[in-house]
Amino acid sequence: MIRRLGEAVKSGQVYRRRAGAYAVLVRDGAVLVTHQAAPVPEYQLPGGGIDPGENPIAALHREVFEETGWSIGGPRRIGAYRRFTYMPEYDRWAEKLCTIYVARPILRRGPPSEAGHTAVWMEPEAALAQLAGEGDRKFLAQVFWGK
Repeated sequence: MIRRLGEAVKSGQVYRRRAGAYAVLVRDGAVLVTHQAAPVPEYQLPGGGIDPGENPIAALHREVFEETGWSIGGPRRIGAYRRFTYMPEYDRWAEKLCTIYVARPILRRGPPSEAGHTAVWMEPEAALAQLAGEGDRKFLAQVFWGK
């Protein structure tokens, strides 16, 4: 059983499963996060949905590049959780199955290619305070403080 983090399941609501890959990106003691401007401005771990037929690691590389402009190396799976939420950009309720990796940013190849995203380097404590998602904060804390 994969634990649920975040908002409670809404009784009677139909959710569609959406698998995704996300990363805690660590380099020189700092963490690389993405700031997403819309639909609600917030800081997040870079990552996103795995397209049908796409390998999760390939999706992770693609999503991190789209949201940060960085290529990554050495991704290692550290856990997973479920999150039930409304996705306004798709106008759908989703059961997000979030697989989390830790990886190292290798090379900045340019600005984020995904509109509305900005790559931001933070000290781990600042990122823990500013990341919007409970799951993001949980896995960041696990990487930096073993919690």
